[in-house]
Formats: sequence, structure tokens, C-alpha cells
Amino acid sequence: MIQPLIYPGSSSFFPGQTPFGIYDNDYIFGDDAPKVALWCARRLGYPIQNVELIDENFYACFEEAASEYSAQVNQFNIRNNLTSLLGKPIGTNYSQKMVQGTNLPYLVGLADSYGTQAGVGGNTDIKKGSIQLVAGQQEYDLDTLFADVSESGKKIDITRVFHEPTPAINRFFDPYSVSGQGTLNLIDEFGFGSFSPAAQFILMPMYEDMLRIQAIEFNDQFRKSAHTFNIVNNKIRIYPIPSSTTLMTTLYFDYIVRDEYFANSTIVKANVVSDYSDAEYDFIPYRNINDVGKQWIRKYTLALVKELLGAVREKYSTIPIPGSEVSLDGAALRAEAQSEKDNLMTQLRETLDDLSRKNQFEYRNTEATQTQEMLQKIPLAIYIG
Repeated sequence: MIQPLIYPGSSSFFPGQTPFGIYDNDYIFGDDAPKVALWCARRLGYPIQNVELIDENFYACFEEAASEYSAQVNQFNIRNNLTSLLGKPIGTNYSQKMVQGTNLPYLVGLADSYGTQAGVGGNTDIKKGSIQLVAGQQEYDLDTLFADVSESGKKIDITRVFHEPTPAINRFFDPYSVSGQGTLNLIDEFGFGSFSPAAQFILMPMYEDMLRIQAIEFNDQFRKSAHTFNIVNNKIRIYPIPSSTTLMTTLYFDYIVRDEYFANSTIVKANVVSDYSDAEYDFIPYRNINDVGKQWIRKYTLALVKELLGAVREKYSTIPIPGSEVSLDGAALRAEAQSEKDNLMTQLRETLDDLSRKNQFEYRNTEATQTQEMLQKIPLAIYIG
């Protein structure tokens, strides 16, 4: 009868005894591997109980536990730092490196297209164009008159139209305007009329200028056909209707080419961090993991070993012996191992989530608020002069 394999114990680890060799050249991993294997075997009852595993089984579970811990920590860091890493060159390992940044550059890049429309910047050139106004013609098709000619028929979007009356300040600030205000006689009354130079001025309050500008603008708005326009589908209607006496015969406007705007509003770059899949977080070296992490790895290794041993024992639920048979606990071991793995994973993920940037800001805000409340309860000193 074939005897079950019993863990023989080992005092050394050699590179090549793990499936992937991720940590084979890590001397701390190589030093801990036999110790973890012996600890797991004894936790399973060795040498009193048979442990149907060999060294390589324990080392495989130990490697998987260490890589799983590294993967969980790196997944958390990618979620926490992805907005700061977007656009960074790939090929840089960010594992166990502080990524301190802001997502402001990312937001500014997204806002560039809005800046173009608002006329305050952006990534698309705002071009200038013009058409000639015709006396008696109120409506003009900018696509036919300008886009088809200047932009080879490409669709244009008008961002600004320069169609407005002469500013009110130009129509009342005149060196001879004092004659209409009666201020020349006022200057003589003050006794300043005979002073040199010949030009005299009177300082008026600012609101006098503002009221006069407002009066001119209201006059244009209510007594005249105010300068305005309406544009729909690049067909612009001008108010008032141009006439032969109209001083402005050319209509100027700013525009963008829609194809250029769409192309510039979508940024595509190669060889940079773009999403979760290419943010370079390599396996954390085992020697750099602190004791808290190593303890989690040991416990997870034990759970994996239980799962593996349960699978081995479950293959043969009973073993015949002289005059009877022995029942094995494979199913119970696998169920216990799964429960332990789930608990350890939940514990690690909750711990990492508590350390997220969002939660840390909330904790600091709460701490600052409570500190202020404590300081307010300190009695103030009474000053006696």
C-alpha cells in the first residue's frame, strides 16, 4: 500500500522551488520560506498528524500569498493615484513610491475645449473672418459667403460677432461739450476765465459721466434700432438693416473650424499611463514589506495550505486500513480555508480603504474640528492694566 507523503521538514530554500520565481532572489523571502513551511505544517498537526504535502507545495502557497498581498496593495494605490498618474510615461515602477500630486492638470486638459468656446484660451485656434454688408440686405449666409470660400466648405462655428454701435464715451467726451453744459460761464464765475492756458477744465463727479453714458445708450436702445444680431445655423440677421449711409460696411467675426475643434478636444497619446491596466505597479519586494504585512502573508499562506491539503485529502475521502477504514477531513479543511481567506481579504481591503486619500482628508478635518473645540474651552487670560 502506498504510504501518504508526510512533510519531511526543510532547513533551506533554493531558487527554482517556486512556480513563478517572483521572490527567489529575495534573501529575506528565501530565509522565511522554510520557517513559514514548518510553521504551517505544525499548525496542521505535524508531526503527530500526516501532512500529505512537500516543500514545494508550501513554497508555492507562500509565493502566492506574498504576491496576493502585493496585488491588493497595488490595486489600492492605483485607485488612489490614477488621476495623478494619467499621462505619465509608462515603464516607471511606482510600487512603494510616494505619488503626491493633483488632478488639476487633468482637469485643465478637459477644460481646454470649454476655454475655446468661452474665448479665454483652449487648444483650438480662433480665427478671424469678415463679410461685406450690402445696403438693404439684412440676412447673410456665412457658410456660403465665407466658409465655402475660406475653409473649403468645412463647417465653422461663430464664437463672436463684432457688431455694435460707437461707444457712448466717444460721443460725449468732447473738448467742446462744455459749451452744451454751460460750464464756460461757470468757470468765469469762479474767476478762472482769465487764467492761462486757454483750456480750462472743471472736475465733475464720476457718477455724472456714468449717467451721461447711460442716457446715450438708452437713447440708442429705445429711440433707435439698436445694433444687435441673431445667428442660427450660421445665418446671421443684422439689426438695424444696413443702408447706404451706414458707416460700417464690413462685418467682422471670430470663428473656429468644427473639425479642428473636435480633433483637438480628444487627446490620444501613446506610451503613457492611460488606465488601470498600464499603471506600472510591480510586485513589492518581500524584503520591503513590514512585519504587519508579513504576518498577513503568513496567515494567508496557512489558509492556502489548508485549501491545498483539503483538495488532496478530498480526492480520497477514505483510506482502507486492516479491518477498517479512515475518513479524511478534506471537505472540512477546504471550507475552513475559504472562510479564513475571505476574512483575511476583507480585513486587508477595509484597512486599505481606511487609508485612502479621501478618508484621510475626512479624518484630518474631524481632528482639526475637535481640536478647535478643545481650544475654545481653555479659559482666556484676564488682562489687568
